[in-house]
Amino acid sequence: MRARSAGGLLAGYVPGDSWLHRAPLWAKFLGVVAAGAASFVLLDWRVSVGVLGLAVAAWLSAGLGVRRLAASWKLVLPFAVVLFAFQSWQQGPETATRIVANLLLCFVAAGLLTATVPLERLLDAVASLARPLQRFGADPERFALAIAIMLRSIPVLAGAFAEVGDAARARGLEHSVRARTVPVVLSAVAYARRTGDALAARGLGDD
Repeated sequence: MRARSAGGLLAGYVPGDSWLHRAPLWAKFLGVVAAGAASFVLLDWRVSVGVLGLAVAAWLSAGLGVRRLAASWKLVLPFAVVLFAFQSWQQGPETATRIVANLLLCFVAAGLLTATVPLERLLDAVASLARPLQRFGADPERFALAIAIMLRSIPVLAGAFAEVGDAARARGLEHSVRARTVPVVLSAVAYARRTGDALAARGLGDD
């Protein structure tokens, strides 16, 4: 299956000259780390929603497009709705709102990074960060390669999820968990095997 052209928040770089495109890479990295720490720091649902609103405002002010944002949220919202329902049942609606808002904040923050930094520059920065770990046997280039594969896999799997959902609805099976998940899992396994075979053919899996 092919990834849809609509893409998603993590689908790739969007050329531009906005304030966010010009911001230093280290500041964007810190923003992603801060968003990840939000789950532990932001304990009031109103604050979480407010910070998420600021992240969305940053997205829009950088000229990254409402359509791209909406397409990405279309894919993640079903999971967010299920998570909200479960957490509301377990801990109440206020806690559920905080958890979902913090999750969406991480999603948007990661999208802001990948949409405003070319992949090559991002991977070079990741390799540089991992270089001090060489003394412990780490390979910065392989680490960067793993990140590249992960980023390229996201739009592929997201596209597979959307296409399987369309096919299930066409057959009247939109409420069947099996019809919506099994083909995606099989597609993910097939994609992983193709990627592994391509890496092995180039000797990238050898010591």
